[in-house]
Amino acid sequence: MRVNNSMRSKSAPRAKAKSRAGAKAIAKKEKPLGAGHSSFDLIDSPALFKELRLKKGSSFLDIACGPGAYILAASEFIGPAGNLYGVDLWDEAIAALRREAAARGIKNLITKIADVGKKIPLPDRAVDAALMATVLHDLVEEGKETKALRETARVLKPGGLFAVVEFKKIDAPTGPPRQVRLNPREVGDLVAPFGFSKARFRDLGPDVYLMVFRRR
Repeated sequence: MRVNNSMRSKSAPRAKAKSRAGAKAIAKKEKPLGAGHSSFDLIDSPALFKELRLKKGSSFLDIACGPGAYILAASEFIGPAGNLYGVDLWDEAIAALRREAAARGIKNLITKIADVGKKIPLPDRAVDAALMATVLHDLVEEGKETKALRETARVLKPGGLFAVVEFKKIDAPTGPPRQVRLNPREVGDLVAPFGFSKARFRDLGPDVYLMVFRRR
């Protein structure tokens, strides 16, 4: 929301000050690009998790997880002996994820509030599998994809899987504009330089697809 200058009082400095303070408060609470929109309801989730091949007791990272629909679903495959990591810049989404995990009795969720386009706050080689679900195109639009992909490679164990869910490059009522979307070749070209080899491709529905890469 932007403050409309025409709504400000020209004769009340105090009102102007309040408007400016209000605008700053609103700016601080602005969501990250793409926040609040989950693609989970658009995907064939059994197909996704079949390709992820998550094992009991393994570690899974959801990069820019939002309210956590994907990581909550992944918890069923990881089980209580594994580790679930959710990282997102939007604190309200992380708070919602924590509440839902607590309601479900999930105790092995570790959440971090961080900008994944700058730093993923995990040690080197910490996770067996990582997921970017309809996130990469936003990172590209913000010019943060290089750092995010380098960080993803750093926190993945050698041989670990990196799954990228993206919108098909089509005109559709759901998702971002066509010019923002990434086709599979573009995704591959972005990911490969960071030590990944392509493992699998899978169509996940009318709107989205999955590419799985392996960390070399």
